[in-house]
Amino acid sequence: MFESLWEPEATVRAPNREEPLNVLDPNHEAPLNAHAPEEPAALAVSADDFAAIENRIYRAVELVKQVRQAGATAEGRMAEWEARAVRAEAQVQAQSLMVEQLERELQALRKDRGQVEQLELELQALRKEREQVRQRMERLLKQLDALEL
Repeated sequence: MFESLWEPEATVRAPNREEPLNVLDPNHEAPLNAHAPEEPAALAVSADDFAAIENRIYRAVELVKQVRQAGATAEGRMAEWEARAVRAEAQVQAQSLMVEQLERELQALRKDRGQVEQLELELQALRKEREQVRQRMERLLKQLDALEL
């Protein structure tokens, strides 16, 4: 695919020199005017270097794909958790309304209980009073019976 763009070795012809310079060799001493602006340098990449770059690009592409997929998965999970949070909030709100209703009913029952206790006390007082009236009536009847002898 890119084979026409590279040469087997990187070489540069230095001005006033007959032998090519290997620009990939870091130990090679280049003349001071080797990169003069008048003569453009022909830079080539070796097959091994090209293959290494190609492998790095493929790995980078795969990493980008993995990161995108992980991001999409994370976004999906986040949307799911947000939906769960909305449902939970709705449940909490509904339960809060139920709790308030139950608290009102409990207060009403406590109030009714207080009224029931008060009515029970009144009933006890009325029974006591009735017993006293009955006892008085029995005494009066005994006295009337004693008069009729």
